[in-house]
Amino acid sequence: MASIVWLASYPKSGNTWVRVFLTNYRRASDVPADINEPEDGPIASARHTFDEFTGVKASDLTPEEIEHCRPQVYRHLAAESRETLFVKVHDAFTWADASEPHFPPDVTAGVLSILRNPLDVAVSFAHHSGIAVEPMVGRMCREDYTLSSHSDRLHEQLRQKLLSWSGHVCSWVDASGLRVHAVRYEDMVGDPLATFTAIVQFVGLTVEPLRVATALGFSRFDQLQLQERDKGSRERWPKAASFFRKGLVGDWRNALTPEHVRRLIDAHGDVMRRFAYLTDDGVPVY
Repeated sequence: MASIVWLASYPKSGNTWVRVFLTNYRRASDVPADINEPEDGPIASARHTFDEFTGVKASDLTPEEIEHCRPQVYRHLAAESRETLFVKVHDAFTWADASEPHFPPDVTAGVLSILRNPLDVAVSFAHHSGIAVEPMVGRMCREDYTLSSHSDRLHEQLRQKLLSWSGHVCSWVDASGLRVHAVRYEDMVGDPLATFTAIVQFVGLTVEPLRVATALGFSRFDQLQLQERDKGSRERWPKAASFFRKGLVGDWRNALTPEHVRRLIDAHGDVMRRFAYLTDDGVPVY
């Protein structure tokens, strides 16, 4: 049975960038890969994947019944693949029931945990969701925060338990018990060659420096923006002007109020210090 590498992140933390890079690296083509056709597994929360593999429409089930079935869906995905799957997931590492996590260890090769400064996440996620920064800051501090949970309409994605930003990070890095490689968005921007080379090595691909450099060139943020302008992006939410908006490090300084910053640091300071987003004195690093 093939195994799955989970590309796990809070939304707007660089997950799609990693997927595009891995697609370009694996293709080893002389032209960039289409941003809307990544060569990896489906998004973990995709409703159509659940419906296809279970033979039951998720819309006929309760959220709890869906979550009970999700581990088996991923086992089927792994069983039908001839190579390692790279599966994007925004869910926190949670459990289907007392004995079964949603993301089964028996088909897991590893977890690439992609982190981004929560101060920047709040701004980018708010734009992506088409809401103001204020409610997004509140959502990121809630341990019961979920996506696609409204019952008044049918979502393309299944319900995803995000938890708070800190809860999400720690669920994968500490509580999953899986083989994890944590990578920061800021290092992807600041030292891309070393950071993406380490990603290639962790996910089990052969490291070829020239291929890394070429894939990085095809995956530059301006190249992704250009493709989105030409073709659109399937990952753009309807309320968002674009999916690849800025990609900047430290853009929160232009958008967050001192009160927003204080609330996020009060809620996530311990984990921010752990991953060097704060100094010991509580000063933001980026």
